[in-house]
Amino acid sequence: MTETTTGPAPAPGRVWSAPAQLVLGLAGAVLVVATGLFLAAVFLHVAPPNALSRQYRAEVDGLVYPEFEQNWKLFAPNPLQQNVSLDARVRTVGDGGATTTRDWTGLTAQDLAAVRGNPAPSHVDQNLLRRAWDFYDGSHSPQDDSLTNARGKLAEQYLKRIALQRIGREVAGERILEIEFRVTATTVPPPSWSGEAAPAAPKARELPWWPVGDEDYRGLG
Repeated sequence: MTETTTGPAPAPGRVWSAPAQLVLGLAGAVLVVATGLFLAAVFLHVAPPNALSRQYRAEVDGLVYPEFEQNWKLFAPNPLQQNVSLDARVRTVGDGGATTTRDWTGLTAQDLAAVRGNPAPSHVDQNLLRRAWDFYDGSHSPQDDSLTNARGKLAEQYLKRIALQRIGREVAGERILEIEFRVTATTVPPPSWSGEAAPAAPKARELPWWPVGDEDYRGLG
C-alpha cells in the first residue's frame, strides 16, 4: 500500500468585484463608442460629399483638423515637385523697450537633421511642420496672405505655436515680441536624360509679422 502526499490546494483565480466589473465594462464601452465615432468622422471627411457629411461638416472638421487631416498626395498622378523649406525669426524687446530682430532659424533644417541617419525617424520630425505649412498655404492667398477660408486663423495659430515651442519665450534674455516666417520653394531638377529645361531659381516668400503673447504659449512644454 502506497501513501500519497497531497500538496497545498492551488490558489483560486482572481475574481473581480461587481463594482470593478461594472467600471471596466463601462470604460470598455466608452472606448468602443469613441473609436467608432472617430472612425465615422474620418470616413465622412474623406468620403464624397453627401447629406450627412454636409450636415455635420463643422463638427467633422473640428475633430479632424489640423492633427488628423487625411491627405492622399502620395498616390496622386502629379506628385509634388518642390522642396519647401520653412524658416522663422523673432523680434525681441529688452527691459528698456528697445527691439532687436534676430537671425533666421531653420525649422525645416532642424527636422532634416533629426531624420537623416535615423533608421526610425519620428512622424513628428517628418510631417508636423510640413503639414502645418500645407494647412496655412491652403487657407491663405499667396499674393497678400489674406484668409481664403474659415480655418485660416487656426492655421496661423498652429504654425506659430510649432515655431514658438522650438524657440522658447526668450532669446538672449529678451522677451519675444513678434514672429515672422519665410518659405523657400526649390523646384526639384529633372533628370539629365529628360531634356527638360533647368528649374527656375528658388522662390522665397515672407509672411507678415505676427504678435506673440502669453496665450500663444498655453499648453506648450
